[in-house]
Amino acid sequence: MYFLSVVVGILAGLSAVIIKNTAHLIQELVTSGFIGKYDNYLYFIYPAVGIFLAIVFMRYIVRQDIGHGIPDVLYAMSRKNGIIKTHKVFTSIITSAFTVGFGGSVGLEGPTVSTGAAIGSNIGQMLRLNLKQITLMISLSGAAAMAAIFQSPIAGIVFALEVLMIDLTAASLVPLLIATLSAVLTSYFLLGQAVMYPIELHEAFIPSNTVYYIALGVLAGLVSAYFTNVYLMVEKFFSHFQSQWKRFFIGSSVLGLLIFFFPILYGEGYEAINQSLQGDYSDLYNNSIFYPYKDFGLVVLLLFIAVILVKAFATSFTFGAGGVGGIFAPSLFLGAFTGLFFALATNYLGLGNLNAGKFALVGMAGLIAGVLHAPLTGIFLIAEITNGYTLIVPLMIVSTIAFATVKIFNSNSVYTYQLAKRGQLISHNKDRSILNMMSLRRLVETNFNEVKPGTSLGELVRIIASSKRNIFPVVDDDKKFYGHLLLDDVRNIMFDTEMYDTRVENLMVMPEYIIDPSEPMAEVARKFHESGKYNIPVVHKDRYLGYVSRANVFSTYRRKLSEISDD
Repeated sequence: MYFLSVVVGILAGLSAVIIKNTAHLIQELVTSGFIGKYDNYLYFIYPAVGIFLAIVFMRYIVRQDIGHGIPDVLYAMSRKNGIIKTHKVFTSIITSAFTVGFGGSVGLEGPTVSTGAAIGSNIGQMLRLNLKQITLMISLSGAAAMAAIFQSPIAGIVFALEVLMIDLTAASLVPLLIATLSAVLTSYFLLGQAVMYPIELHEAFIPSNTVYYIALGVLAGLVSAYFTNVYLMVEKFFSHFQSQWKRFFIGSSVLGLLIFFFPILYGEGYEAINQSLQGDYSDLYNNSIFYPYKDFGLVVLLLFIAVILVKAFATSFTFGAGGVGGIFAPSLFLGAFTGLFFALATNYLGLGNLNAGKFALVGMAGLIAGVLHAPLTGIFLIAEITNGYTLIVPLMIVSTIAFATVKIFNSNSVYTYQLAKRGQLISHNKDRSILNMMSLRRLVETNFNEVKPGTSLGELVRIIASSKRNIFPVVDDDKKFYGHLLLDDVRNIMFDTEMYDTRVENLMVMPEYIIDPSEPMAEVARKFHESGKYNIPVVHKDRYLGYVSRANVFSTYRRKLSEISDD
């Protein structure tokens, strides 16, 4: 496993370099020839071109769904035994490069992690590793990809622990260290060693500014909740459209319109973030119709608010139109401009004299903590990529409060919302995680003798004589479930021939507890616990499917536990 950690670290590092350079090359090619007054019109067109190319690649070349980055990785770990399709080793690279390179308002981190996870999964499948080892391989390669793209080994490890839900044990910690170190060294060799978001910090933390950092933490939490709810709302809106091309037309049109008015939303926003860390907010109005108002302080603050609010829609409509990307970069963008806005507004209103660049920096950590529900990742990622450990205390204050604030509104992050809703999320609660990894449909037993409505007790006795089970579901020819008979309920009358004409409708009972096949296993376990029953029927829309037994659930649980636990 130590050797494989080096292998996946290097490969994940290479994938991060390729995806980053490809997207930036495309962006350079399409924007370097902008000609004066036509710039804004190209901003409107380019995102649609990139998303269109990504859709064509998915539908007509790969002909498979690529998925949604990190949520897709979490789903594979919880429901597919860590099996990720081979094409995902390269498809996310190509589609995200098209999307981001042509101006889609998303980032490259999610596709990079997805690509790294696919590398780890496919190596594990090729070597015929077991479930526990494949899960570890996915976590190693995902952490390595994150570490490589940001050149941040510690943040990569913390990301694996917080977002990919890997347990912190000696068996996993050392491979994580090796994989992230290998990935970062690969990135160093190919891209050079440089701080991603450089900022010069001439002064350490000022304790008297604590109240401002607390206020920024609350604001970052509110912006995070806003971003999450907008994302989920737009996702729900697009789910009503069956046609991919209708989604593309609506999404790309709205996205192009937003970027036309706010060119700062074009692409990742890497340059805009860097400028914000220097206290420079000129990108807010550069190349836009708002340039004439750049010297009006109140208008600039209103423009800040507009960009922060609109960025959530730009990212969501990029995804809704069919683009491929991640939400790390949008979170960093929102964090930087939220922190910068907070500092400038405070200074403008005469409530303080704050260093705008420092507050932009800690705001980035707040949005990572709030949007991803990963406060430690926010702290260490921002500290590493900005070389800003002198602000570790403000980073901790803002990240913690932002996380606590957003939890009031959203119990799950953008990554985990849908999985948690379907009961398919692996979490740090090992008991719940094992239940979520179990497939209910595989536990359904069908070797029960069915009884038709109208059957008499005499006919039932002959069925009982040939049955190996003590439960008899009453179903018609269309499999409609009417109830069931228990052997114990008819034992005292089954030899009374005078009652042999009694129909089963007068003897059967409708069970108090019924399981639907769409229910999460945690709910199934709860029903067994509350009912005390040993068998519960599985019925979908009145259609009988079989029974689930307590013994089968328990034995499957024990088997899954042994597969993922340490030896």
